[in-house]
Amino acid sequence: MAKMDCIRAGYRAVIVGATGGIGSALYQSLEADENCSKCVGLGRSTWPATDLLDETSIQKASSLLSKDAPFHLIIDATGLLHDDEVMPEKTIDGVDPTAMARSFAVNATGPLLLLKHFRKLLPRDEPSVFATISARVGSISDNQLGGWYGYRASKAALNMFVKTASIEIARKRPQAICLALHPGTVRTELSKPFAGKRALLEPDEAAERLLSVVGQSTVGDNGSFFAHDGQRIPW
Repeated sequence: MAKMDCIRAGYRAVIVGATGGIGSALYQSLEADENCSKCVGLGRSTWPATDLLDETSIQKASSLLSKDAPFHLIIDATGLLHDDEVMPEKTIDGVDPTAMARSFAVNATGPLLLLKHFRKLLPRDEPSVFATISARVGSISDNQLGGWYGYRASKAALNMFVKTASIEIARKRPQAICLALHPGTVRTELSKPFAGKRALLEPDEAAERLLSVVGQSTVGDNGSFFAHDGQRIPW
């Protein structure tokens, strides 16, 4: 288990998307950490149900968790690359406004709503982290291949939301750290159709790497974008 040097022993954690590949691995790792006094896993099928497309469910979950607040570590491990309605566009001819709107709703607006409501669960006077799973393809500077319009743009929007919220949250919670994280190509249902010949990380390995990045972060990293190996990613 990666050491959470940036937050105190006995910390409390929340994983949103805890039924997904990476989210489940993160939840299991934190559950096994003797320094984590409480870990709550949330998703569409949990209680309370937390659906990024339903702000009421997010607000209700935050309200229910407030009785156990503060939470020192909140990780959003949600994301949409493809489903029955959405597939990454190979060219601009494949752009569909309905699919694009769904990508933004899940990958950008949903996590922003989590920040809107869950930031209130963070302590005011102790170190804390809010981290969200972004993707390297959301880096404008790093885009060398094109394509994947909706996914790239929605993750770029997520990065902007994290950066912007990090500034506001720090005004009342000066020890809070907001991070966007790239998990690598992980052996999950999300990436399986597009992995090709890339070397894949197992979910538990990806989780440990991400927690290591989180655990070593400092207030000076607030509003930053990191890969799973600790390298900064350009916006």
